[in-house]
Amino acid sequence: MRILLLASLSVIAPLSASQPAGFGPAVRLYRPEKFDKLHALIKPQAEEEKFMQIPWMTNLWEARKKAAAQGKPLLLWEMDGHPLGCV
Repeated sequence: MRILLLASLSVIAPLSASQPAGFGPAVRLYRPEKFDKLHALIKPQAEEEKFMQIPWMTNLWEARKKAAAQGKPLLLWEMDGHPLGCV
């Protein structure tokens, strides 16, 4: 494992230290004054997230009692790990 790490670093380090000829200083792609417009553009809209309109309950015991009182089944949405797969 250490050999693989050292081999990777020996390849990556020189590449990250050098900058191709003809390139000026790093260009800032993000401008703080345009944040609101960009955020509105990429933020999911209400019609794109219908599941957010459901009044989900996070307390299983309270949900069970409510379902029993109404004679309805439970939908248990359970995941192991990070919801975006970043574990």
